[in-house]
Amino acid sequence: MKIGRYGKRLLLLALIGWLFLNTSAWANPIDLTDDAGNVIHLDKAPQRIVSLVPSATEIIFAIGGGARVAGITHHSSALRGAADKPVVGGFFSPSRQRIMALKPDLIIASSLNAKRIGAPDNGIPVLVLNIRKMADAFRHIRLMGDILGRKAEAGALVEKNRRQLDLIARKVAGIPPDRRKRVMRLMGGGPIMTPGNDSFQNEMIRAAGGIAPDFGQAGGVVPVSREQWTDFNPQVLYGCGWDLKADDPIFEQEGWNQVDAVRQHRIHGFPCALTCRAGVHLGDFVAWLASLIYSEEFADANHEVLPRQVLDRRPVAIDLNCVASAVVAIDAIHDFPNKSLIIDFKSPRRIVSTLEGERDGILTVGNHYTPPPCWALTPMTGLEGLHQELYPVIDREKASTSFLFTGADMDNLSIQKETYREMTVYALVTAGVRGNALRMSRDVGNYYEPGTINMIVLTNRRLTSRAMTRAIISATEGKTAALQDLDIRSSYLPLTAAATGTGTDNIIVVQGDGAAVDNAGGHCKMGELIARTAYAGVREAIFKQNGIVGRRNIFQRLVDRHLSVLQLVGKAECDCIDEDRAFAGRVEQALLDPMVAGFLEAALAISDGAEREMVADLKAYRDWCLDMAGRIAGQPVDALITFIADEKIPNALAMALNAVFTGVARAPQLQAN
Repeated sequence: MKIGRYGKRLLLLALIGWLFLNTSAWANPIDLTDDAGNVIHLDKAPQRIVSLVPSATEIIFAIGGGARVAGITHHSSALRGAADKPVVGGFFSPSRQRIMALKPDLIIASSLNAKRIGAPDNGIPVLVLNIRKMADAFRHIRLMGDILGRKAEAGALVEKNRRQLDLIARKVAGIPPDRRKRVMRLMGGGPIMTPGNDSFQNEMIRAAGGIAPDFGQAGGVVPVSREQWTDFNPQVLYGCGWDLKADDPIFEQEGWNQVDAVRQHRIHGFPCALTCRAGVHLGDFVAWLASLIYSEEFADANHEVLPRQVLDRRPVAIDLNCVASAVVAIDAIHDFPNKSLIIDFKSPRRIVSTLEGERDGILTVGNHYTPPPCWALTPMTGLEGLHQELYPVIDREKASTSFLFTGADMDNLSIQKETYREMTVYALVTAGVRGNALRMSRDVGNYYEPGTINMIVLTNRRLTSRAMTRAIISATEGKTAALQDLDIRSSYLPLTAAATGTGTDNIIVVQGDGAAVDNAGGHCKMGELIARTAYAGVREAIFKQNGIVGRRNIFQRLVDRHLSVLQLVGKAECDCIDEDRAFAGRVEQALLDPMVAGFLEAALAISDGAEREMVADLKAYRDWCLDMAGRIAGQPVDALITFIADEKIPNALAMALNAVFTGVARAPQLQAN
């Protein structure tokens, strides 16, 4: 098709406009006042931003400015799209040298790390951002929108959070004062610490309808005496991380074990990105926290403020003759946005579901996402209760419908298609591995709940009953291969066991139309296509849901094993606490060296091999650890200092960590700079 002169002019103008919006962002210089009172002058939109503030980094990615990010701290490297961004150290001890090497035209810092890096070279502006109040989060979102020329996206993000906060305010408004719960955020055990009364974290507790403590002390972290603890008598406790338990040693001590939250086992762990930041997910966290504080009230349908209904639909492309339509529907259930993948067929068909078994006459299959605020509200009547909640909302009949249920967001759905000649296979996959990944044969099963890694397998062939059941094995092996290649760790034995799945995985295989296929095993083409779509779908869904990629940095690999430099060095419970930061910063500086990071990455593989009895003799490895300690120290090292003596950490991994720590300890000139 030929384009006339007028059409060419329109295309040229459109291209110029696109370039203007995506490179200039705004035409006139702007002046900004940061949280330290400094006036920052920007002549043009920054193109290379080094962000040392995780909440700001998350905002930039959320409003579509990730391409402008030139460097981050390792606390932000799990964000989707951040895996390939250079790491300049940790939040408390970023490397000035590495920051300057990235040639930024803007540095975003907190008051603390701005002092650590000092005045940048060549007058590079430093924008200081501090979170003290929830309002700061909204102000920072709008500020990032101004800087990046993405005001509309920033405004939409602020409004989304405000709507969530308003919804929670409406839901808790009817709870009388005498039924309000006393809630405390834990920031360490032995001694117990909590945020000061003026912190945004206590403000979030109040936004969730809880009663926050006020011990007359301001600040980010304050100690709690046993008298204050028992006088406040918290009814709900929560903290950063998934491993908070009522049987922790501090809670077994006299006095500390007498408060209601400990006696009633109402202790909850959340991802640190929610508890320790106020920004992109402020409203999400307040909603989740409120649902746990008032699960009984929120579960009562009579107290819902929104009607149960389908709010919106978006189409899903599945090019198979048997499929009449496919959509992701957003459903209001318990006042929160649930999301359902709904696939309708032109005629009834047979399926095999690992959740329901083999069924005939099925017109609809699907996968339903229940968001975190609903997790404590789902019926205790099992699968039947889930059906009774969902099917009336999406207008489907139980007799002809089969669904899977998941805690992985349907916005992170992966749709994979493989073809061979006239044969086509689809796999529609959701996956999340942060909470309940496990290694079958090693981890213990304690309960049942439906799905985390869920798959729906569709083909253009009429699979026999034998082929459908065999397809489950092919899909499962593809899933497990993906988990192994990504080095996903068991949530329960992360130091010693790679995950083979999660404890709640499910699959639906649909019979399909067309020529009959009687085998879907590993040696036939149908089995190959099913496994390939499952493998690709699991990898993409995990990336979308958890931001995990294969080539992630050593800091993330340690986090996967429930380890961090701070916890190993300072014995702190959470990376938000400033303990022994000087030495931890030097260790982080050492791990920024590709040689040292590569050594520790290899040590993780050797440690796994030793645990699986694939490595029998560690003498040569021990010599390597001594050599590496000497390389880091800049001088020979005859023996390793025992920094790591925890019996839970495998011997091979402990040797490697001791090698790095010994090298850093013997090299006082190695400073976080």
